[in-house]
Amino acid sequence: MKTQFLTDKKGKKTAVLLPIKQYKKLLEKLEDLEDLKLYDEAKRNDGGFKISFEDYVKTREVRKLNV
Repeated sequence: MKTQFLTDKKGKKTAVLLPIKQYKKLLEKLEDLEDLKLYDEAKRNDGGFKISFEDYVKTREVRKLNV
């Protein structure tokens, strides 16, 4: 991963510059982790209704498109 750091006058790193492609990949991975967290939470709080993970992801993607 090619990264560049921005520093203050004292040389302390204050920010990171990433190529857009890498930034988008990181966002996708973060969204996947959030989906898994929500799925695991829903499983723990199971009230009897079940849906496959694949169906859940499809539903979530449709919601994103409608926003």
